[in-house]
Amino acid sequence: MKQSKDFFWPSYVDLMTALFLTMLVLFVLSYKLFRDKQANLERANTQLNVQLKEKKKLDEIKEALKKLEDPRYFIYNKDFKRYELSFDVTFDSNSPILKPEYKPRLVQAGRFLVRQLSSLNQADSTQYLVVIEGRTARYNTRLANGTYSYNTPLNNDGVSTRQLSYLRALAVFQLWREAGIAFPAPRYEVVPAGSGFGGVNRYRDAQEDLNKRFIIQIQPKIGSINSKPVRPSQ
Repeated sequence: MKQSKDFFWPSYVDLMTALFLTMLVLFVLSYKLFRDKQANLERANTQLNVQLKEKKKLDEIKEALKKLEDPRYFIYNKDFKRYELSFDVTFDSNSPILKPEYKPRLVQAGRFLVRQLSSLNQADSTQYLVVIEGRTARYNTRLANGTYSYNTPLNNDGVSTRQLSYLRALAVFQLWREAGIAFPAPRYEVVPAGSGFGGVNRYRDAQEDLNKRFIIQIQPKIGSINSKPVRPSQ
C-alpha cells in the first residue's frame, strides 16, 4: 500500500506540471494573437484616419477650386472631373502655331488663372499641377451609310503626332511666358504635354477636326496634401 502511494504522488505532480505548462503555452500564444490583432487594428485605424484626412482635404480643395469657374474662361467638366477652357482654340492642320485671334483671350485666361489660384488658402501646403495638353485630329472618311471610318495607316499615333500635339501645348505655355504670366514655384507647376491621338473626351466623326486643340487641367498633387508648407521660390 505504501509503494502504491509513493508511485501516485510523483505521477500526480508530473501531470499537474504538464497541465500547467500547457496552460502557460496556451496563455502566451493567446496573448500574442491578441497583441497581433490589436496591432493590426491600430494600423488599420491609423490608415483610416489618414484616408479621412485626405478626403477632407480633397473636399476642401475641390471647394476652393470652384473659384476657377467663370464662363468667360473656365468651366468644370463633371464627366471627367476637371477644369477646362470655356472657349475653343483650334489649330490649322499639321500646325502648332496659335492663330492671332485667340491670343488676347488666352492671355486673359492665363492671368485669371494665376489670380484665382493665388487667392487660394496661402497657409495650405497643397501643390497644384497645371497641365496644358495639346491634341491632334485623326484622319477619317465618311462612308455611304453615314458612318465614319478611321481605318488608315495615317492614324498611327507615332512620334510626329505626339510632337505636334506637344508643340501646340508649348505654344500656349510660351504665350503666357511672353505675356509675363508666371505661376509661383514650387506651389504651382505648369507642364506642357502632348497626347497625340489619345486623351479622353475627344470629338469624333464629323467633329473630328475640333481635336486640333489643347485643353487645360488643374489638379492637386496628392502627395503634397499632408506635407509641410513651403516658401515660393524668389
